[in-house]
Amino acid sequence: MPLAPPQFVLDANVFIQANLGYYAPDICPTFWQVLVEGYERGHVVSIDKVRDEIYRIDDNLTQWVKAESSSMFVSSELQSVADTFGEMVSWVQQGQFTSAAKAEFAAAADGWIAAYAREIGATVVTLETYDALIKRRVKLPNVCSQFNVNYVDTFDLLRGLGIRF
Repeated sequence: MPLAPPQFVLDANVFIQANLGYYAPDICPTFWQVLVEGYERGHVVSIDKVRDEIYRIDDNLTQWVKAESSSMFVSSELQSVADTFGEMVSWVQQGQFTSAAKAEFAAAADGWIAAYAREIGATVVTLETYDALIKRRVKLPNVCSQFNVNYVDTFDLLRGLGIRF
């Protein structure tokens, strides 16, 4: 019997902000252990395009991904995900967003995260918030809302996994 798909797909900002802030590895190593255990239990993943964003800056987060969790970043190279991403790009192109925001969305990981989560029936985890009026940027929660993809923040992820520090 195949494993159920993961419940949560993590945005790059979950890793980056945790690393820079209140879950920094030297302050809260348990947070990072929870991510690895969540992956090992089949509850948490991220995608290759998020890993690539993290790799752009060679810091302790990059080293952690390479050493501890590189398998957590699954391939987004599925035709169904690409098709869904195409639908999302079309929606963005027809929307209220600036030309720069449209170009950034097409090149960034956010749409791929939402498309992957939609295709596997998972919830996106992001620190971004919904903004119906935004034009200068395409926010991940806006895309999720448009395409009926659930999204939560890091705290709801931890609650969903039953984690207490």
